[in-house]
Amino acid sequence: METRKVQTVGNGTYTVSLPKAWAESHGLSAGDVVTLHDHVDGVLAVQARERTHDEAPVSARIESSDPAVIERALRAAYAAGAREVAIERDGPLTPEARRVVERVARERIGVSVAAESEAATTVRIMLDSEEVSVSQSLRQLAFTVRSVHRDAVAALASPPDSPPIGSRDEQVDRLSAMVERSVSCGMADLGEVDSLGKNRSELFETWTAMRELGRVRDAAGAIGDAAASLDDPPTDARLETCRDVGDAVREIVSDGVDVVLGDADVDAARDAIGDLRRVRERLDAFDRTLDDAEGDTAALRRVSRGLRRTAECGDRIAEVGLRRAVRCGEPIGDPEPERLD
Repeated sequence: METRKVQTVGNGTYTVSLPKAWAESHGLSAGDVVTLHDHVDGVLAVQARERTHDEAPVSARIESSDPAVIERALRAAYAAGAREVAIERDGPLTPEARRVVERVARERIGVSVAAESEAATTVRIMLDSEEVSVSQSLRQLAFTVRSVHRDAVAALASPPDSPPIGSRDEQVDRLSAMVERSVSCGMADLGEVDSLGKNRSELFETWTAMRELGRVRDAAGAIGDAAASLDDPPTDARLETCRDVGDAVREIVSDGVDVVLGDADVDAARDAIGDLRRVRERLDAFDRTLDDAEGDTAALRRVSRGLRRTAECGDRIAEVGLRRAVRCGEPIGDPEPERLD
């Protein structure tokens, strides 16, 4: 880091000189135009060059006919913020490779196959940062994940023939991928940060919450798998415990997300972290009831582990909310009295 003195020119304008080595490394010389980004966190950033909508879109090229390579590369290009991907190979796409391209396009918002020839397939990603709400995407993701989790716990009362996750699992992937793309673009281009309407700290916190919500989805999947493996529903007492704890851990997750989004204050995050201790105590007691029990205890232990993992994810999301509160200068006090029955 180096410092520069603020000076004034004849008309009273404040100026700061650019480091010569930095300017030369970015190909700048006298008369060139740079972009200034005035962020809400007090940072004034200088960007050497900003791509405009009239310039060629960010593109990627895949030189392979292997379906596994194509799938991974398409997902990476989407996350990296590419607007166009050319899949080049010798000869037409194989049916398997075509199915991969179509599936990735279906699983990602704003993706479509624009053109196809014997030697190349062009995939376009039509997402404009100014039209994307990262906050709304996280809200929808949290709502979908909580719904999946609620249904997984409810399935314990009437064990299904297969896990009850269904097509919403794909919706979780679509929303998660869009959040990741937005955050990735914002980290790489300050103009994208301005378009998204969030500073970089907020983008990183949104990304962290998104990752934890993905883990909640995985925990719900484990609970759903356990429910599908049961021969009969649990006893009323055990079922009630699972339902109550399920409601509590989803509330912890919900409160944490609300604080990350700025929809709730620091008290919600603080109370969610306090609830985690009581959830752990209740799950410990539930596990002890299974020690000498007979029947589907192995499946119920899997349910308990899934609920515990959900609570831990909610705790980490709430901690992100606390960080946001500290950065905003909000005081952090003691949690409210017990909220878990």
